[in-house]
Amino acid sequence: MFFHYKGLQFEAKPDRPDPVLAKHLQELLGGAFGEMTVAMQYLFQGWNCRVPGKYKDLILDTATEELAHVEMIATMIARLLEGAPEAAYVEAAKDPMTAAIIAGTNPQHKIVNGLGPALVDSSGEAWSGKYIVASGNLYADFATNAAAEMQGRLQAARVYNMTDDPGVREMLKFNLARDHMHQNQWLAACEELKSDGLENLPVPSSFPDSDENTDYAYTLFNFSEGSQSSEGRWASGPTPDGKGTFTYVDNPQPMAAEPVLPPTPPTYYGTPSTGGGLVQKVKDILT
Repeated sequence: MFFHYKGLQFEAKPDRPDPVLAKHLQELLGGAFGEMTVAMQYLFQGWNCRVPGKYKDLILDTATEELAHVEMIATMIARLLEGAPEAAYVEAAKDPMTAAIIAGTNPQHKIVNGLGPALVDSSGEAWSGKYIVASGNLYADFATNAAAEMQGRLQAARVYNMTDDPGVREMLKFNLARDHMHQNQWLAACEELKSDGLENLPVPSSFPDSDENTDYAYTLFNFSEGSQSSEGRWASGPTPDGKGTFTYVDNPQPMAAEPVLPPTPPTYYGTPSTGGGLVQKVKDILT
């Protein structure tokens, strides 16, 4: 059950209108790593969670908070659009790159959304449920969540550096701090899954090693010119799953013979000499 409290989690009020910045903020709302994505991702992970208790609560606590962030960003976009003077559009067009993108603004903000936000990214592409990951494996999902928060925080930091509006920056400071927390919490949750004996690397850890060719489970094949990749932690020493030791193969060789496929049946492709098959049939129809 959800209850809508009318106050925002944190203030979302710009100092001045800015339709160009409103378009930029659409990425933080409806982009692949925006607030809508993480909100829906965590909701479906929570509803899909078969482990009641602390893990399910953590997921749904965060999902509910992300809905609050959706509302904050949406409110900020609406306020950036409200009362924006036409001069703002003219000013934006002075920059050649910005002018090339319809003066840096989104016409649908005015035409379709009535000076409100839309569930799209900064290019106007509609948000998609395909962005979300809810596999039912908590370790895989939590690792994905940490990566999503990293990408989201990266994008929020870039938008922060695109504006000098104190009000927008104050809201983004809050969002950046929450993304900071969420990165840490999901990585901590992965460690907790290990200590609780519920999941470990490699995911899924319940898949039997006997059904895997473990001769290749800890080998890095060098497919690059040079051998700099051998210098990394991933080329020698114990593996993170605690079950093996990394090895490095500098000049890997093919392990199977060249595949030889039979000739294509003539009914699929006619040859120039015969003029038969499907190609000729298509030509006959067209002529």
